[in-house]
Amino acid sequence: MPLFGELFLSEVIKKPVFDPKGEIVGRVRDIVVVKGDPLPKISAIIFEKKRQIYRISWEELNIFNKRIISTYLLSGSINSYELGEDDLLAVRDILDKQIVDANGAKVVRVNDIKLEGYEGDAVFVAVDVGMRGILRRLGVEKGGEELMRLFNTSMPYNLISWNYIQHLKPKLKRIELTIPRQMVAELHPADIADIISQVPREEGAHFFKDLDIETAAEALSEMKPEMQAEMINAMDTEKAADIIEEMPPDEAADVLSDLPTEKAKEILEHIEKEEAEDIQELLGHEEDTAGGLMTNEFIAYNPDVTVKEAIDNFRKDAEEIETVYYIYVIDEQEKLIGVISLKELLLAEPSIRLAEIMETKLKTVKPDADEMEVARIISKYNIVALPVVDNDGFLLGAVAVDDIIDRILPSAAKRKGRKL
Repeated sequence: MPLFGELFLSEVIKKPVFDPKGEIVGRVRDIVVVKGDPLPKISAIIFEKKRQIYRISWEELNIFNKRIISTYLLSGSINSYELGEDDLLAVRDILDKQIVDANGAKVVRVNDIKLEGYEGDAVFVAVDVGMRGILRRLGVEKGGEELMRLFNTSMPYNLISWNYIQHLKPKLKRIELTIPRQMVAELHPADIADIISQVPREEGAHFFKDLDIETAAEALSEMKPEMQAEMINAMDTEKAADIIEEMPPDEAADVLSDLPTEKAKEILEHIEKEEAEDIQELLGHEEDTAGGLMTNEFIAYNPDVTVKEAIDNFRKDAEEIETVYYIYVIDEQEKLIGVISLKELLLAEPSIRLAEIMETKLKTVKPDADEMEVARIISKYNIVALPVVDNDGFLLGAVAVDDIIDRILPSAAKRKGRKL
């Protein structure tokens, strides 16, 4: 077994390789990697002498560690080698490439690779994505440790197990972690969106396609408009429609408004009729208006409904709605006549009617109200959702405080208007 103990890739790169006579046959330039079971393993080392490339297989080495590398072959018996397209090389193809740290929900860089001996082979067990890896490659890791000790602290190891690395391919631009679907689903949607935004466009689209429908819909809501359009455009229509259908109507409308008209129409045709109509209704409003900001998913009951009945109904009705702040009270013609906060509903006597506890001094806006007017009313009256009604008082939807905050905060990615 040529490898004794554990070492890092940076500790062998540029090391001399000796033949049985003690003659230097060259210096290590790279390592050829093959997919091993269970871990990738070294199949050969590539070394260089006088700008000429040579290759020695793993079986032709007799010592391989951080102190000495030697081969059974004599210097004159080693033939030159030309790197092939199918060679997967540790330095060229893995070092300095980006990977996704599932635990930290961020994109990091491979600074070094840890190797260990396993059943006669040298296998890759982890990648170093921390400061130690950088200092080790610079040859100053010990100096860094001594400096940290002066401040009564230590320099941590930041390793990611190779068990989370996907299959590798030659000349890859990026290594991906094999993140179990369950682990991805547990990440916050904003973290997933952040990961996708940090990697090359093609890799981000590939990562997004692998998400389940619910996770993809939540992550898409957290992306910037231009990225949302890129992700949906890169998908087949059927899956794109499934994702859009999973989103709240207002957010779905935002995404579709940034797509080419034909693509948006094609997606709408694959969405269930009722949900497609909700989205179409929202697409009819300019996005910087109350109608464009509102969601048309809300809960409204008749004033004669009792508190107990309302609570029982709410448990079923709220399942498919993203956020509920208030219960709206409408008359038989579906005109808005009152509003009740969830707190007031829960604290009220179960037997009384909603008409007895509803607030009738309503703050509302018309669908064409400017977004700044919506923000002013929400701020002035300290409410978390503002009803949107038409000229006859019919309830059309509501603008939530988080939607107006997202809209009016400075952003380079603000949309200019809807296309459909």
